[in-house]
Amino acid sequence: MNNFTVRTLSSIVFGAVMVAGLYFSGVAFGALFLVIMLVAMREFYTMALGTQYAIEQRLAMLSAAVFLTAVVMYLQGTLERQWIVLGVLPLMFIPITLIFKKQRPDYGRIAYVFTGLLYIAMPLCLSPFVAFCGTGFNGVRLLCVFIIIWLCDIGAYCVGTALGQKPDSKKLAPDISPKKSWWGFWGGVFFGILAAVVLHFVGWLPFNILHCIVLGALISVSAVCGDLFESLWKRFFGVKDSGNIIPGHGGMLDRFDSSLMAIPVALIYLVATGLL
Repeated sequence: MNNFTVRTLSSIVFGAVMVAGLYFSGVAFGALFLVIMLVAMREFYTMALGTQYAIEQRLAMLSAAVFLTAVVMYLQGTLERQWIVLGVLPLMFIPITLIFKKQRPDYGRIAYVFTGLLYIAMPLCLSPFVAFCGTGFNGVRLLCVFIIIWLCDIGAYCVGTALGQKPDSKKLAPDISPKKSWWGFWGGVFFGILAAVVLHFVGWLPFNILHCIVLGALISVSAVCGDLFESLWKRFFGVKDSGNIIPGHGGMLDRFDSSLMAIPVALIYLVATGLL
């Protein structure tokens, strides 16, 4: 099969898994995002550290897993709120392991362990607060965030390919991603807003039209920033893709880089406006 066919089939399977995880139950959602988070963190640590500080990497991933699981259980009503702090416990062992290491090569690189927590784990651990509401699990709301991101990506690709590859077209961030243009950026934002408006009228985004337009714009812009930010990391580490787990698309981090900024931005807006 050629690359286009592989990418298309992978996108269909990926989309189906996401819809299933975000539609059926809180347990399915929690399991799906736990896998996504751990694989993305593993990819980041492989790029940044390889096998260096392996114990500390595992402790950070354990901390993230415990925290996400505890948040989902709390929002489902099966765990008391105070037990969420258990997610911090594995992190407390990291200084202990470092103290007793006999060799400390490139000691400053331990910062990458905590970067993975802030960059990947924190946004994904915030996602349950979008997926759950006072009446219980409502994964459709978080699915809407991803649909806006996907449509933004499609719009950016289509408009950018059609209008942004001309010699006189201004590039968005040529030092980071030479092919991305301002045409593609505005095309992506337009498609993202359009997606939010359509989701409003089909009843999936239960907010007034103005809030949906603002959400569409904020999610689209933050998604582009998230994509460029990951590109910065890949350029810094000298890799093309974060991994190869998704045929034709690269790694898990490559697929969720946009959401790592879009989810927190969407959550902040929903909380600040009293919609959540």
